[in-house]
Amino acid sequence: MNLLKLPYGIHQLEFDLPFRFDLFDQAEFHPPAGPDSLIQNALCNPLDTPWENLSYTPRTVAISINDKTRPVPYALLLPPLLYWLSHFGISDGNIKLFIATGTHSPATSEEIEKIIPSSILNQSNIQVYSHDCDDKDNLKFLGITQRGTPVWANKHFYESDLRIVTGNIEPHHFMGFSGGAKSAAIGLAGRETINHNHAMLDHPHAIMGEYEHNPMRQDVEEIGRMMDIHLAFNLILNANREIIAALFGSPIQVMQKGIQISCELWAVKPTGLYDLVIASPGGYPKDINLYQAQKAISHAALFAKEGGVIILTAACPEGIGSPKALQFAEQLSTPDEAIKLFKSMDFTIGPHKAYQLALQAKRNKIFLVSEIDDDVVTKFFLQPAKTLQHALHLAKEFLPKDFRTVVLPHATALFPKFASRE
Repeated sequence: MNLLKLPYGIHQLEFDLPFRFDLFDQAEFHPPAGPDSLIQNALCNPLDTPWENLSYTPRTVAISINDKTRPVPYALLLPPLLYWLSHFGISDGNIKLFIATGTHSPATSEEIEKIIPSSILNQSNIQVYSHDCDDKDNLKFLGITQRGTPVWANKHFYESDLRIVTGNIEPHHFMGFSGGAKSAAIGLAGRETINHNHAMLDHPHAIMGEYEHNPMRQDVEEIGRMMDIHLAFNLILNANREIIAALFGSPIQVMQKGIQISCELWAVKPTGLYDLVIASPGGYPKDINLYQAQKAISHAALFAKEGGVIILTAACPEGIGSPKALQFAEQLSTPDEAIKLFKSMDFTIGPHKAYQLALQAKRNKIFLVSEIDDDVVTKFFLQPAKTLQHALHLAKEFLPKDFRTVVLPHATALFPKFASRE
């Protein structure tokens, strides 16, 4: 027997596998210094000097903050950044923090308290706003990108003198990589902007690990330039949420360096595809709901043979995470119906998750171990299982005699370094 642990919400699932398997996780990449030292070094040694490119002395500052679905340790990141700004004479009262929700629901007061350190919320004059992509009164039209995306940006963010994005850099299942301008270009954009950008997710280069030729990611970079984002402050985290690197400077410079480090941390080299993939998104908040956990299925599918089995363990305490995705799925009986309907309509955030799951369910048999009610799970063409052992029992029916197995404890970030499929 081989005792294994998979992240599941804020806990771990322990289980035994009575057969041989491969296991892929992050590279042995330990923090080169303490988090405070890494952050201070980044602020003191930016990758370039975008501050000097400003033709004016900034008086007001806007900072994008990732929402609850991203594991960014703002208690470590924000205080040093604010202290750095104070050296340029910028007072707390002239700083605004924007929770970059994208199309997610605006953050509640309770959620903001979990994201922003209490020392900032309770002991400063800094204002905190949660973005609403549908609040047209607070959006400003900036033009249209080369790929036809109409750019609507949070006008209060855009109208600040200095615009800073924060977040983490890691592989992303269709954007190539998260980080850089994305937290504002998507997180602080209007719904029309996000819908048009995300409509490119079927492009053959809109894949994990692709940056230069990814139309979605390059559209994001153009949106970021139109928003005139001056600085990015990004972290790279390992599976234990430890800070491996901190990067500060122009968004492009930060992305280029961050992608290099991220690939060293998360790229793995399987010798072939697998009949059975057992995966976890990596625990909370990556499995906060199915909307987020679906990303792990995209990554797991890259390791799976066509027709193979994927078992995903994702707590999903907040259920699906998208009423629009559920409403779309409730109309349908088969993956083919979902694919046909989605392709016949204008691209819409929310239903796109049901569409992605339908595509994945056509290619692989997918079992989900979660807290979601069974009848809701089946609406997304997934088969529910009570426990991981139950899922393994159900999966045997679909596996060949000499099946190959791989275990991915942090599937949302891992990606294989091979291009061909069997």
